[in-house]
Amino acid sequence: MKRIPEPELMDELEQARAYANADFSEPNERFVGYFVAEFPDLRHGAVLDLGCGPGDIVLRLAQRHPGLTVHGLDGSGAMLGFGAARLFDMHELQGRVQFVEGLLPGAQLPLARYDAVVSNSLLHHLHDPLVLWRSVRELGAPGAAVLVMDLFRPASTAAARAIVEKYSGGEPEVLKQDYYNSLCAAFEPGEVRDQLEACGLAALGVRTVSDRHLLVAGRLPG
Repeated sequence: MKRIPEPELMDELEQARAYANADFSEPNERFVGYFVAEFPDLRHGAVLDLGCGPGDIVLRLAQRHPGLTVHGLDGSGAMLGFGAARLFDMHELQGRVQFVEGLLPGAQLPLARYDAVVSNSLLHHLHDPLVLWRSVRELGAPGAAVLVMDLFRPASTAAARAIVEKYSGGEPEVLKQDYYNSLCAAFEPGEVRDQLEACGLAALGVRTVSDRHLLVAGRLPG
């Protein structure tokens, strides 16, 4: 199936609310589990989450590791509003978590370099995927941990529809359509390897971790 790009930002309030209220606890907790498994010694330092959406992974990482400072960047103020509202009531995380509205490249961030750069479900939104990988390289400190998870594109539109019904059949229609659009906009593992090669990041590993997700993991050159 040929890739069909989708809008880069989810900035409509209805769309953001549906996404924030949906139950992504399983994949988000799985992402945090991958972080722990891939980088067991990374318990202190600063982590940047690119395309953090409503901030669930940011908050989960900060809760899991009290020694981490975690910053979340997203271009949608509507999305970030939901994360900020949750953070307001999580007093134990304040001072260690910060949400920043901005676009890649060129977003103004609290730190120049981070000990880890992570991202979940941003890559497929980007019309130019190299924007993500260049940002990872530029914002990560030498030797920084990198963990990126995203959908990969199914073989056909029928396969995409089947995945939507299997995993999001009970969700609001706006979410189901977004999920279908995301699957059609996603990249195949081989395409992601080519992107990494083009950005000098071929040392990062790419593997599939489910029937619809791929994972990029490793460290930046030291």
